[in-house]
Amino acid sequence: MGDQIKLSAGNADFEYPVLKGSVGPDVIDIRKLYAQTGKFTFDPGFTSTASCESALTYIDGDEGVLLHRGYPIGQLAEHSSFMEVSYLLLNGELPSKSELEKFELTISRHTMLHEQLATFYRGFRRDAHPMAIMCGVVGALSAFYHDSTDISDPEHRKISSHRLIAKMPTIAAMAFKYAVGQPFMYPDNKLSYTGNFLRMTFGVPAEEYEVVPAVEKAMDRIFILHADHEQNASTSTVRLAGSSGANPFACIAAGIACLWGPAHGGANEAALNMLREIGTPDKIPHYIERAKDKNDPFRLMGFGHRVYKNYDPRAAVMQKTVREVFDALKVDDPLFETALRLEEIALNDPYFVEKKLFPNVDFYSGIILSAIGFPTTMFTVLFALARTVGWVAQWNEMISDPGQKIGRPRQLYTGPTQRDYVPLDRR
Repeated sequence: MGDQIKLSAGNADFEYPVLKGSVGPDVIDIRKLYAQTGKFTFDPGFTSTASCESALTYIDGDEGVLLHRGYPIGQLAEHSSFMEVSYLLLNGELPSKSELEKFELTISRHTMLHEQLATFYRGFRRDAHPMAIMCGVVGALSAFYHDSTDISDPEHRKISSHRLIAKMPTIAAMAFKYAVGQPFMYPDNKLSYTGNFLRMTFGVPAEEYEVVPAVEKAMDRIFILHADHEQNASTSTVRLAGSSGANPFACIAAGIACLWGPAHGGANEAALNMLREIGTPDKIPHYIERAKDKNDPFRLMGFGHRVYKNYDPRAAVMQKTVREVFDALKVDDPLFETALRLEEIALNDPYFVEKKLFPNVDFYSGIILSAIGFPTTMFTVLFALARTVGWVAQWNEMISDPGQKIGRPRQLYTGPTQRDYVPLDRR
């Protein structure tokens, strides 16, 4: 018998098994806790609760480690492609050359949107936030693709997963085009997944669009770095929605809605706005002092992370990518020099070192996306586009688990105890 944890409640002792993963901390299996003791655990924010068992992504926040199916994120970002990482997350192993080619062909066959969805877009105001459009359009996919919503059928799940991954760039590009009043661009499946997205976003029918290799590589890296991140808020939302048996399109729409929050998907926009507020490197010391002042509302955005208590491994990749994009596009932006100087000062300042406020992926990604030409309202849309593969992989893993139950967190009730209704004329 494995390790046990003993809990004393009242006059009785109860033992709960300790479960060991392939790597990472052990967990205490408390599934029988309420039945045996009549008590729940109290864990706001679920900071000490494992909500599921997963073989997809592993994070060691103290050491700054992020693995997808065992592969370090730095190696994947340097040597792989987003399509290859997508295959890895969905299937558990890196593909062979022929498997990757078949997968890419399959995805390319699903890039088109139902033509009636163009009418759906026109129901939004022109100044609608692109994330509002994403929530609505992705949720509406279930009204157009009835042939892949039987979640008990593995083939249906595979088709819907491929459709979501393939159509998300088209949906995102159309949201951008609608906002700027330009005509929608149909997919060109001769291009790569990322190149196709760039063309649909920035191309126009009257001109030939040229994909800049450095920009294509940068976007592909950004997609890889955002593909999955374990049980974060939006992924947990997708799993919770899926646990009720909801169709996959509705589940992903729920994830998009959660991602919209500024504490989750909007952090790179906040980091870019902060750099713009600072302006030039000579003003950094003033803002550093403001960040240290508890009475000053200013905060360094893009530093620190809920999970990482070390350097975010994705940030190192992003720092290199920024320089590549700026060189390719011949961008002379003081924001990058400000970012580098701010990072250098923060990494050596005892205050930030002690609090482990290291730069995260959002610190750099906003600068890159802005240089490429994306408005800040599109930043979270791009996050959703990339995270879709993680969401569908997590959703598939959950649905395939025969022991999966509908999510039902409990609570510590602190409201009034039972009381009798008082008629209106006596109140």
